[in-house]
Amino acid sequence: MENFSLILAIVVITALAFDFTNGFHDTANAMATTISTGAMKPKVAVAMSAVLNLVGAFLSIEVANTISKGLVDESGIQPEVIFAALVGAILWNLLTWLVGLPSSSSHALMGGLIGATIASAGAGAVHGDVLVTKVLIPAVAAPLVAGIAAMFATRLTYGLGKHTSEKASGKGYRAGQIASAGLVSLAHGTNDAQKTMGIITLALVAGGALAPDSDPPVWVIVSAGMAIALGTYLGGWRIIRTMGKGLTDLQPQQGFAAQTSAATVILASSHLGFSLSTTHSVSGAVMGAGLGRKGGVVRWSTATRMFVAWGLTLPAAALVAALAEWVTSFGTWGTAVVAVFLIASSAAIWVLSRREVVDHTNVNDAEETPGVVTTAMAAVTPPAGPVVADLTATIPAPAAATAAETTASTNPPTPTPAV
Repeated sequence: MENFSLILAIVVITALAFDFTNGFHDTANAMATTISTGAMKPKVAVAMSAVLNLVGAFLSIEVANTISKGLVDESGIQPEVIFAALVGAILWNLLTWLVGLPSSSSHALMGGLIGATIASAGAGAVHGDVLVTKVLIPAVAAPLVAGIAAMFATRLTYGLGKHTSEKASGKGYRAGQIASAGLVSLAHGTNDAQKTMGIITLALVAGGALAPDSDPPVWVIVSAGMAIALGTYLGGWRIIRTMGKGLTDLQPQQGFAAQTSAATVILASSHLGFSLSTTHSVSGAVMGAGLGRKGGVVRWSTATRMFVAWGLTLPAAALVAALAEWVTSFGTWGTAVVAVFLIASSAAIWVLSRREVVDHTNVNDAEETPGVVTTAMAAVTPPAGPVVADLTATIPAPAAATAAETTASTNPPTPTPAV
C-alpha cells in the first residue's frame, strides 16, 4: 500500500480505539434488557453479542460508504482532520460511559467529523443534505418509530398471553429475548462497525493510500469488526445498568418486544445507508415497552438526562474536534500534543471509574433514589396500618425510614393506663 505515512497509521489506530469504545459503550443496546430480566447470564450475553457484532460487520458496507463518500468532501480532508474528529468522539464516549448515559457513539463520530472538517476546510466542505437526510432525520425518527412499535408489540404480547400462566409465558419470552438480542447484536454490527470502516476508508483516501470513491478494503472490515467485538465482550456495564434498570422495570414480554422492534428499525436503516444511532433506537424501544405494559412506568428523570446527552452529543464532539484540529494545524508537535491529551484524559476517566466499579457481578443491583414527590408523599400519608407498610415497602430504605419516622411523630402511641 503506497503513501501509508506515520500520521495515517496513527489515524487508523485511533479509529480502531474509537471502535473499541463504541463496542463497550453500545453493548447495552443489545443486551441490557436480556440481562435485566435474567434471560441470560451477563458474561454469556456479552460474549454472544461480541460474536454477532463481528458477523454483522461483514454483511453490508452501505453505512460505511455514507460516511466515507457522502458526509464531507473527501477531496479537501487531511488525515489530521480525521484524527481530530476521532479525539472528539472518543472523549465524548468515555465521558458518557463514566456517568452511565447511553448516548450515541454514531453522533459523537459524526459531530467530531463535522467539527474538525469545518475547522479545517470551512462549512462548505460538509454536505448539508446528507447530514439532514441520513443523520439528523433518522436521529429524531428512530426512537419514535422504535418506541411506538415496541409499545404496541408489548400490548400485543400481553394480549396474546393473557390466558397463559405467567411462569410459562415468562419462560417462553425469555427464550425469545435471547433470539431478539442476537438480532440486535447482528444489526449493531451492520451499522456501527461500518462507521469506523467508513472513517478509516476516508483517512486512506485523504492520505493517498486509496483511490477516491473506493470501498473499504477487506483488512479494514476485519479490523473494525474485531475491535468492536472486543469492546462489546468487555461490556459497558455502567450503561447496561442504566438501560436495563434505570429507565423502566422490564418483564420478559417487554424485553422481547423492545429488542425485536429496535432490531427491525436498525436493520432497515442499515439497508438504506442511514447512519442511525442504535442507542436512540433501543432506548426509544425500551421506553415504549415500559409504557406498553399496564401499570408500567418510565423513569422520566433518567430519560430526561438521556435526552439532554443526545442533544449535546453532536455539538460537544464537534467543539472538541475543532479545538483538536486547531492544535494539530501547528504541525507534528501539535498532533503529538493532541495525542498525549487524548491518552491522559482517557487514563483519568478510567481512574475515576474505579471509584465505583460496575461489572457483571453487580450490574443488576441498581437502586433508584426516591424522587422529591415520592418522599413528600411518604411523609404526609396518614397512618392506615397495612397501607403505610405497603408504601414503605415500595420505596428504598432511606425514604421508607423517613416515612416511618414521620408517621411516628404525627401519631404518637397511646399510653397504656396503669393497673
